[in-house]
Amino acid sequence: MNIPMATKPHDRLAAALNSDLEAVDGLIRARMHSDNAPRIPEVTAHLVEAGGKRLRPMLTLAAARLCGYDGAHHLKLAATVEFIHTATLLHDDVVDESEKRRGRPTANLLWDNKSSVLVGDYLFSRSFQLMVETGSLRVLDILANASATIAEGEVLQMTAATDLNTGEDVYLKIVRGKTAALFSAATEVGGVISDAPEDKVQALFAYGDALGIAFQIADDLLDYQGDSGATGKNVGDDFRERKLTLPVIKAVAQATPEEHAFWQRTIEKGRQEDGDLEHALSLMAKYDTLNATRTDAESWAAKAQAALAPLPDHELRAMLHDLAAYVVSRLS
Repeated sequence: MNIPMATKPHDRLAAALNSDLEAVDGLIRARMHSDNAPRIPEVTAHLVEAGGKRLRPMLTLAAARLCGYDGAHHLKLAATVEFIHTATLLHDDVVDESEKRRGRPTANLLWDNKSSVLVGDYLFSRSFQLMVETGSLRVLDILANASATIAEGEVLQMTAATDLNTGEDVYLKIVRGKTAALFSAATEVGGVISDAPEDKVQALFAYGDALGIAFQIADDLLDYQGDSGATGKNVGDDFRERKLTLPVIKAVAQATPEEHAFWQRTIEKGRQEDGDLEHALSLMAKYDTLNATRTDAESWAAKAQAALAPLPDHELRAMLHDLAAYVVSRLS
């Protein structure tokens, strides 16, 4: 069922956190400024102000408020999370040779690869300055580990994505690394900065982890059945970029020798021809892998919702619960 525009959970969350989000936006603009290298704010602003939902920083803000935090360090942590996310996007677009992000030309296309990589490095540095300012070693440990895990996930994807032996277990490791690690860190640090009891901190971590996995599985599914106008991506980009995501992994696992040869030619060897995307979609339809992938996304969304149980009964908890459902409802 489609959720009406005015009642989308992330919109309700943004409205509830409006003053905090405005403060975070101000902090982001201040910290991405550079007197010595004006290209840094130019490249950063292109991505930061491209209409992203600020989902990850909202998770940090919501987690802190849900745990009763009334200080200001959660603003720095939310900005940190957004900087880490933006830095990884800049680097990803170079690695993937992408030309489109959120419906706009990528920074590497408008400027060049060197600018994208170096500005991404700058944002990582800024993010570490911000987390140090909170004075919490545990927060620093969580976000530093998340940054390393994201890089591990990307490298694992690069080495495994064109290997037809890649199974669902490796796919889950990739997703946990490149996507869920920042979701879970974003929610966990919100609890840590609030000095919340450990069971609540772990509940927030579990929620972010499951939400991130559901989000990425849904994203990978949208690549094959989404509206490019809504997603800002071209349908079939993952296939063209030879990324072995869950819908294809499920099809490969059931493939006949002839079908396996097709996947080997198009994914492993990268020899793609006109009509190959359509044939790939027909094989996914044959084995119903798109629906099976959707079921997996729904399962992880349900796990995210269940993880919220130990947290206080609060309107923000209800919004986080609805957000998990919305992540999958995008597939409708």
